[in-house]
Amino acid sequence: MVNAAWLAHYEPDVPHTLTYPDIPLHRFLEDSARRYPDNVATKIVLKYLLGGRVTIGGTLAYRELNSYADRFAAALAKLGVKSGDRVAVMLPNSPQFAIAFYGALKIGAVVVNVNPTYTAHELKHQLIDAGAETIVLLNLFYKRLEEVREATPIKNVIVTHIFDLLPFPSKQLVARAQRKEADWVDVEPGPGRYLFEPLLQNAPTKPPQVEIKPDDVALFQYTGGTTGVPKAAMLTHKNLVSNTLQVVSFLPSAEPGKEKVMAAIPFFHVYGMTVAMNFAVYVGGEIIIVPNPRPIDNVMRIIAKERATIFPGVPAMYIGIINHPDVHKTDLRSIKACISGSAPLPMEVQEQFGALTGGRLVEGYGLTETAPVTHCNPVFGERRAGSIGLPLPDIEARLINAETGLPVPWGSDEVGELLVRGPNIMKGYWNKAEETADTIDDEGWLHTGDIARMDDEGYFYIVDRKKDMINASGYKVLPREIEEVLFTHPQVLEAAVAGVPDSYRGENVKAFIVAKPGATPSAEEIKAFCRERLAPYKVPRQIEFRDELPKTQVGKVLRRVLVEEHIKGKAEQVPSQN
Repeated sequence: MVNAAWLAHYEPDVPHTLTYPDIPLHRFLEDSARRYPDNVATKIVLKYLLGGRVTIGGTLAYRELNSYADRFAAALAKLGVKSGDRVAVMLPNSPQFAIAFYGALKIGAVVVNVNPTYTAHELKHQLIDAGAETIVLLNLFYKRLEEVREATPIKNVIVTHIFDLLPFPSKQLVARAQRKEADWVDVEPGPGRYLFEPLLQNAPTKPPQVEIKPDDVALFQYTGGTTGVPKAAMLTHKNLVSNTLQVVSFLPSAEPGKEKVMAAIPFFHVYGMTVAMNFAVYVGGEIIIVPNPRPIDNVMRIIAKERATIFPGVPAMYIGIINHPDVHKTDLRSIKACISGSAPLPMEVQEQFGALTGGRLVEGYGLTETAPVTHCNPVFGERRAGSIGLPLPDIEARLINAETGLPVPWGSDEVGELLVRGPNIMKGYWNKAEETADTIDDEGWLHTGDIARMDDEGYFYIVDRKKDMINASGYKVLPREIEEVLFTHPQVLEAAVAGVPDSYRGENVKAFIVAKPGATPSAEEIKAFCRERLAPYKVPRQIEFRDELPKTQVGKVLRRVLVEEHIKGKAEQVPSQN
């Protein structure tokens, strides 16, 4: 074990180490179905009517959710799905997602999480790469699959509708509205094509018994593809069980059977899957399912009406809430704790959100390859500005010099690449042995690619991505340092910094800024603000004001897209030579 000074800063009830049972991930659902059979497991909220007095949506108790997962597993077995086969799940947050996810695991299949916003081309790549022969998807996504199905291994298509499993009259009202959608498709059963609800109704009540070992792969979780072609991290049952328990341990105040977890971040992303879905299932909490968190008014309304207690999210959500004009008219005081991931979270946002809700908002950190959480600020203990916090129980972390590979001395405040090791580290990348070897070394350390520093008490601070570092005339500039300064400007809502090509300097520092509603800062004003707080070579030479920043589904700013759009814009300004 490396020097783990961070253990001294754990909250009193957070254990330093945990015991991990040798069980498959879906045992959490089965255990909660036994302990809390009548507790609400999922509540999907699609709309409120009559001033919030009527909810369009539906609930499933833990007994029902587990029973449906059993039936889905049995249905897959009847279709010929075997242990180790890949089952793609292309769904928004919904009870059907949880049923398909846990059901596939129950027969030893490997779930392949698919982003519902993927184009037909992206979908084709993922299905071929994963070797998936079965897919579960919403009927609104069916056209995209049909465009490429013949070129993929897909044999079984299971189609669901967002209104499946809803009670009367919600089912009828939602169905009527959905049929007006531009992407609506009437899908009829046929060879290799099945409808979700009838499939469940006609399936045996129990699936065949399958031996599942802790080191068996449970999930293919594709990396975001923001820096290249997406690749599948193979996460085992042990990885996912371990990380769920690590996250639960860091929130010891969570009350079994009583929490209401706001599930506004997508389950198809490993962050939402672990911190919202698996966490809630383990503690027997109610998962408040939000298929679409946009606009942010929707999230605020649901928190207030459903009295959510735990709200994992991304900075864009919290920033949107604290800057919403109606926030002081909305009762958000039910919130106890929020863990933010996927992007930097300014301390100012944490404090403002806490003042509004009475709850605690802290920044955490993780990777697809780590299932995903490795670090978090103590939820009710000492959080530090700009810090991702402390490693979770049984996670080791250290820094190495990014150029020499030598260890960074403990407490030196030098920056280096962050390495992590623990029971939650992926098995490797699917069919990519060379990339696996480049990422996980012989001692089991996963090289994150993130540049970080560590203070002498074990708090870690992400400085930037190795690949995002800007080289301006030989000076190494870290975008996050500049972004932290820009976030403190009173008129800046969001900011992203990237290196853009420059024929003289190599790269220029460029800031992309979204102003707060009603604010109109000038580029010179922003630059002057930065000059007072940054060395001259770090001050953005270019400022671009935008209505919004391009982001992934979980709110991570796509710097690559910003740079591409900058280059395209410059090219369009050059007169044709023909």
